[in-house]
Amino acid sequence: MRSANLLNDFAFKYVFGEDCKEANDALKSLLTVFLERKVNKVVVKNSEIVKDFSKMKSPRLDLLVEFDDQTTVDLEMQLRQTKDNLPIRFSYYLARLHGSQELEGKYYGELKETIVLVFFNVNLIDNHRMCNTFTLRNEEGLSFVEESQDRMKLRTVEMAKLDVNKPLEEMNEQEKMIYYFLNCHKGMDDSKIKVMIESDGVIQMLEKRVETISDDGWKKIIEDFQKLHENEERMERQLELEEAHKQVEDANKQVEKKNQEIKQMIQLMLTNGMSLEFISKSLSKSEDEIRDLLR
Repeated sequence: MRSANLLNDFAFKYVFGEDCKEANDALKSLLTVFLERKVNKVVVKNSEIVKDFSKMKSPRLDLLVEFDDQTTVDLEMQLRQTKDNLPIRFSYYLARLHGSQELEGKYYGELKETIVLVFFNVNLIDNHRMCNTFTLRNEEGLSFVEESQDRMKLRTVEMAKLDVNKPLEEMNEQEKMIYYFLNCHKGMDDSKIKVMIESDGVIQMLEKRVETISDDGWKKIIEDFQKLHENEERMERQLELEEAHKQVEDANKQVEKKNQEIKQMIQLMLTNGMSLEFISKSLSKSEDEIRDLLR
């Protein structure tokens, strides 16, 4: 059993995003398989691995790539099951990516296609398809724009839906690649991985990229991965504490507002000549409680 793990954000970005021909070829194969379109040329716009773990909301380990037709793809391996809402997160990624285009002095028709392609190891979509594409449609499935003019797409890959027991000869290219992602740490000890490494050109390409990482390199990648997600967990706990504090503050404000309303009502009743004893019985409060409210 080796340390290789392509579900690790750092390893995923290194294997597919390093500034070298081998990584670029692997990236083109990945995009061709999961976007189901031929990719001849692609440029990684952020090949560097960011080491600042202090900002949970900033994109760190996604791959921002651009095709020769200027289609832009935000590619991410989302392993950790964060409490932060994943569907809303991915929608935000797509909106941010599409809105980042420079449009000054141009027509809206000149906007280029933007795609968010995200891999995650949980089931979110209520169907049996591992890969789903989402676009702007109404309740009846009618597209908001013609398919040829649709500039925004969210492509999800739910790796947890893969039938890992499916015979290798019955797997399509997407299933084979996901199987490799999930099990590459087993190497030649896994019979399916062994066959793919020996006979599948795309998997051979990925395996060569994985093999370029030394044991010390994997150790560093795992350490960085743990630091990153420990920080994310810390940030989530902080957000939860802040939200709980806000809820307590809001509740206190509501109590204070209610007390002010009762105070005004008591003052009005006293002005109208009602006795403290009568007010006490009417409000089901002791006379001392009423005096406290009036202070």
